[in-house]
Amino acid sequence: MSELLYSLFFYMALGAATGVVAGLLGVGGGLIIVPTLAWIFHLQGMPASVIMHLAIGTSLATIIVTSISSVRAHHRHGAVLWPVFWQLAPGLVIGTLLGSELAGALRNDTLRIIFGIFTLTVAAQIGFGFKPSPHRNLPGTAGMLTAGGLIGLVSAIVGIGGGSMTVPFLTWCNETIHKAVATSAACGLPIALAGAVGYVFTGWGQPDLPPWSCGYVYGPALLGIGLISMLSAPLGAKLAHSLPTTTLRKVFAGFLGIIGIKMLIG
Repeated sequence: MSELLYSLFFYMALGAATGVVAGLLGVGGGLIIVPTLAWIFHLQGMPASVIMHLAIGTSLATIIVTSISSVRAHHRHGAVLWPVFWQLAPGLVIGTLLGSELAGALRNDTLRIIFGIFTLTVAAQIGFGFKPSPHRNLPGTAGMLTAGGLIGLVSAIVGIGGGSMTVPFLTWCNETIHKAVATSAACGLPIALAGAVGYVFTGWGQPDLPPWSCGYVYGPALLGIGLISMLSAPLGAKLAHSLPTTTLRKVFAGFLGIIGIKMLIG
């Protein structure tokens, strides 16, 4: 029990850092949560065969809590494009469920390499400020279903809320950045819900899971990260108005680059 309480302290610290960074830089916490949880799980001596699956599944479950808080704030400002959200939502759910099923069939090392490549891609996007220029309007039903499916699929495999893909997609379709970010926050909720459910069922009955696990979702980490990140996110949003976020985004991009390389080399 003392070891569990000791680990809970690290989960709470991770939740605080994730919430501040998400509020400060407007990025999801999955890219921080997944590698940090993988490191903590390794220190705890969990079997290597389930570490990445547990880290990704737990990350998606924590996003449920933070996305609800974020959506409420954006909705109060009238920035969420709800018709767009409802067009994307079916594809997001389907893609996420498929992604969680696919991830369950992949080896731990394969998931680690995929996560590393994705993290390096996001690091380049943030560091160099890549932003797609508006080229077209939103596609029709089939296009929105496809876009949502792809975003959900990738999000489920790497354990994120999908903002690094949803925001560029919506800005490419002529939506303003503020509405794209707000709508992306709303889209994170069905991704997180479907992803958490998918990883619970995919991991159900796996022999190497540690105590307090529900499938590939680890209860103590979900509790510590979810509660504290929800409380610390407003602090990050407040700091965003007084700190040089452009410089911080470049530093964060460098940090993600290091994480990506580390995940690739093992």
